[in-house]
Amino acid sequence: MKRFKSYALPAGMLLAGCAALASGLLPVQAFDELAARTVPVLAFVVAMSLVTELVDDAGLFRVVTERLAALGRGRVFLLWLLVIALATVSTVFLSLDTTAVLVTPVVVLLAVHARIPALPFAMTTVWLANTASLLLPVSNLTNLLAQDRLKLSPAAFASLVWAPAVVGILVPLVLLWLAFRKDLRGRYGPQPIHKVRDRVLLYAASGVMVVLLPALVSGIPVQIPAIAAAAVLLLLFLWRRRSALRWSMIPWRPLMLTSGLFMVVETLHANGLTRFLTGIAGTGDSLPALLQLAGLGTGAANAVNNLPAYLALEPVGGSPARLAALLIGVNLGPLVTPWASLATLLWHERLRALNVDIRWGGFAVAGVVAVVLVIPLAVLALWLSTGMH
Repeated sequence: MKRFKSYALPAGMLLAGCAALASGLLPVQAFDELAARTVPVLAFVVAMSLVTELVDDAGLFRVVTERLAALGRGRVFLLWLLVIALATVSTVFLSLDTTAVLVTPVVVLLAVHARIPALPFAMTTVWLANTASLLLPVSNLTNLLAQDRLKLSPAAFASLVWAPAVVGILVPLVLLWLAFRKDLRGRYGPQPIHKVRDRVLLYAASGVMVVLLPALVSGIPVQIPAIAAAAVLLLLFLWRRRSALRWSMIPWRPLMLTSGLFMVVETLHANGLTRFLTGIAGTGDSLPALLQLAGLGTGAANAVNNLPAYLALEPVGGSPARLAALLIGVNLGPLVTPWASLATLLWHERLRALNVDIRWGGFAVAGVVAVVLVIPLAVLALWLSTGMH
């Protein structure tokens, strides 16, 4: 019954999109254009989900975490810095959802085994999963859509958003340190080393990642190296550990929800949403105009979710700077409500499985403080770095 309920919203959204297409509310030409743009993005999402699941099953994330524990040399603050590095690299190169799903449990278990407070590590993971997701197209689904609209290479995309991306990483970390500085003092004992189940799989998965990460930022359409990596890993697991392969590795719920959202929002655009939003989103690349759009994106993301917020507001982007400001709002802003980003919901699922309790009231208050500081500073960094002043 619980499993059925978990599919109710994604299936309902997909059915709503199909109904819009069948009824003519979503014109066929608009749907064709939407499919041409979004099918490669969805193929990338599926491929990367398979890659991260299989790499995790091969034991790579656990080995990395054990190395971090050793490198921390028993100092809690140094361990926190290493976790920051892991969460940031994971988010930038593998996406925010990977950080939420795979980095969260290993980092939290590391804290639990070290007998140090888990909350600072859990909050660091979820905040960075969102706020470190601005630098590269692969970091966030919204970025991939913006890259497609702007027709930018990964390097050109990074050169547009690098300054607000740095703000999005550093400012939350300062706030986290101020909030948890007492918990981040002291030392921890030696950590147990888990035996590797299959060294061939571990080394092969590591090799795949070494090749994949640079390929994702090479300028090749990202779905191509992601699909190739998924295919190689699937063949390896068919050879070495067939029992690990399961249909649940494919992200059915996010896939259905995202496809439905694409169609529903496109239907709304075809029936006047763009004209309505143009009136409240402002125009131009001035600092107040960019702040207005980023603020609108932040509010919409926390009210509904960052993906529909981006899809709804994308047509009022109008310029690279405005689209970047929108990305600041929908990527760095979803820190207040649990539903603001899928990554936060996935993070919470993992914490519940580990019996780590999160008080949403405190989460929201901390998120408001972060958003009030991060969003204006990131927009200011964008405005200064793009020479709009």
